[in-house]
Amino acid sequence: MKVANRRRILVTGGAGFLGSHLCERLLNSRNDVLCIDNLYSSTKDNIVHLLSNPNFEFQRHDVTFPVYLEVDEIYNLACPASPIHYQRDPVQTTKTSVHGAINMLGLAKRTKARIFQASTSEVYGDPEVHPQTEDYWGRVNPIGVRSCYDEGKRCAETLFFDYHRQHGLEIKVARIFNTYGPRMHPNDGRVVSNFIVQALQGNDITIYGDGLQTRSFCYVDDLIDGFVSLMSSPRDLTGPVNLGNPSEFTIRELAETVIELVGGASRLVFRPLPHDDPKQRQPDISIAKEQLDWTPQIPLKEGLKNTIAYFRDL
Repeated sequence: MKVANRRRILVTGGAGFLGSHLCERLLNSRNDVLCIDNLYSSTKDNIVHLLSNPNFEFQRHDVTFPVYLEVDEIYNLACPASPIHYQRDPVQTTKTSVHGAINMLGLAKRTKARIFQASTSEVYGDPEVHPQTEDYWGRVNPIGVRSCYDEGKRCAETLFFDYHRQHGLEIKVARIFNTYGPRMHPNDGRVVSNFIVQALQGNDITIYGDGLQTRSFCYVDDLIDGFVSLMSSPRDLTGPVNLGNPSEFTIRELAETVIELVGGASRLVFRPLPHDDPKQRQPDISIAKEQLDWTPQIPLKEGLKNTIAYFRDL
């Protein structure tokens, strides 16, 4: 028997770090959830605890190919998000963002579903504006080693707004800033997982550059709250909306906090900064505060404790 008001929700990239947390949240709200993922940079381990839920379905599928389903809502999260993964096959990364967006927008158009795009703070590139507001156009190198991801996401945003203007689609676009938490890939090359794994193994912690570059770290539960709030917001709030934690930390501060929480004797080792690595990244979340009543609640130390506990178990 179908429960009244139960929605059938598609989550692409649903076996990934963010996708698996989103699937869990949507199931807890009594929805039917269909998760599709090609498992390129994710793992079924992230969703194995959901497979026994009768309202959850997993399908191995690559979003660069069309999929024929009946759905009420679509969350498009499919795309490797760490440089190690997205630079391994940069052409496929761009195709995932661009063809994936076209295929999911086509599905939304046919089913009249509301559709959410997981965009990224990388659309701002190495910004001249600080903190970054949604009306800033960014400074992205279109031919650099990171541009397969940065420009792919920028193009996906273009497609979303063109489908909205041309076909009247109900769209929601979120620009995600650095997120961390349980189910991060231990070898994704991102700073939080790198530091935690190195500290737990008793190795030196590698900092690229002088460690004075800044990032804003948002715990995954806070981010998923933002996703759900944006998706359920009024039709005219299309986005883009920055979702991230406005508290700014230097990379060195993060490393020192991880060492303190792990309790090891790791030392800091400095290496050259990778090409096109942004010096500053901090969201202005005024729109999310005003329109969604959303602000991150979980402080960095608390979130890191939960993340370290997850990596210890691994």
